[in-house]
Amino acid sequence: MDLTPLLAPISLTVTLALSVTVILIVLGTPLAWWLAHGRGSGKEVVGALVTLPMVLPPTVLGFYLLLALGPNGPGGQLAALWGARTLAFSFQGLVLGSVIASLPFMVQPLRNAFAAIEKDVLEASDTLGASRWQLYWRIVLPLARPGYLVGGIMAFAHTVGEFGVVLMIGGNIPGRTKVLSIAIYDYVERLDWDKAHMVAAGMVAFAFLVIFSTMILNRKATEPVH
Repeated sequence: MDLTPLLAPISLTVTLALSVTVILIVLGTPLAWWLAHGRGSGKEVVGALVTLPMVLPPTVLGFYLLLALGPNGPGGQLAALWGARTLAFSFQGLVLGSVIASLPFMVQPLRNAFAAIEKDVLEASDTLGASRWQLYWRIVLPLARPGYLVGGIMAFAHTVGEFGVVLMIGGNIPGRTKVLSIAIYDYVERLDWDKAHMVAAGMVAFAFLVIFSTMILNRKATEPVH
């Protein structure tokens, strides 16, 4: 069986998942910290909005993202900066859409990990004169490492397996938006069952490893820190 046609979807999927995971670590850290330790009456509203992609049908989320990334939305205005008409049906659009779709899978484990750090530990470090950066790198990051591992694995895996949002905002453009989940759909439409089985079985094995790893790491992420 010729596996050459799968090389581009695999490369695109891995690149997309890695890009989204890195962006979510950067964006998710301050957001999860504020949700865990911040104050304000709007905190739970923000938390609900962050969690919304977990319960919304992917096609609903994809539909509104398509409008936002299209020529008449903010995405079209952003794309105009480099002469394009839209961010929809582009790799950049896939990254933006996947960041929103996978946001709760990074933020929730981080929020739990940050919340498990007792305030006495933070207050003691502050009393000793540690700066915010020192507090984060020397205290928070080591204690929250399981949360980062779980969040990173879940965000990466969810991006790899996402179908509805990706199809709505990216379509099926080889080399640009055709990731593995779309490749399976394409093979089924063409009745190419052998390749569909092969890709699907690989993603089942990948999903099992993700769940197994997450179950092990989650025990550490939810243990109280003293």
